[in-house]
Amino acid sequence: MIWTIELASYLDDAPWPATKDELIDYAVRTGAPIEVIQNLEELEDSEEPYESIEEIWPDYPTDEDFFYEDEKDY
Repeated sequence: MIWTIELASYLDDAPWPATKDELIDYAVRTGAPIEVIQNLEELEDSEEPYESIEEIWPDYPTDEDFFYEDEKDY
């Protein structure tokens, strides 16, 4: 399973929380690339829904990863 920011972005508006089957259905209905669907098919079958993309791809970059603020002592 290989995720990129571009592939994960297809799940930004997914109906979280969602089960594996619901995410696959959403990806198909929204025209996500086949790579997204293949990645979702590789997820574990679980009765518990996924709460967010971070549960699927733990390394998903957050806003904190892109914004750096220099702390200066004055």
